[in-house]
Amino acid sequence: MMALIQSHSDTIMALGALGALMFCQLLVADVVGLRAKHTPGDTVTTDHELLLFRAVRTVANTNESIAIFLVALAFCVLSGASAQTTAYAAWTFVVARALYALCYYLNIQTLRSIMFGLSLLGTAALLITGFMAIA
Repeated sequence: MMALIQSHSDTIMALGALGALMFCQLLVADVVGLRAKHTPGDTVTTDHELLLFRAVRTVANTNESIAIFLVALAFCVLSGASAQTTAYAAWTFVVARALYALCYYLNIQTLRSIMFGLSLLGTAALLITGFMAIA
């Protein structure tokens, strides 16, 4: 087990960074909600011009994407895929998600979509890497 952990230390760091990113996204959404005097539980107005909407959508979109990323990551590790390739794909996902969040907060729509696509490529790379390892 220690050998597995050591060989995937870069991937484990990506998981830690993703956890920190998710924590920060939650804090941003909470602080923006407090500053907007938003009542928790009330519907957030669907308007991309509102920072509160964009902050809440950032959290929701990460939550929507995280399950497939984690499954693909576990698939890579359990299939014996290259630790280096797995780490590169995992970090691609994490960095793209961080840039995605920043673009969403700043309302840079085209770049946000590109970062979302890059995060999808990171997840696809994990799946391909896992399948190649067991082929």
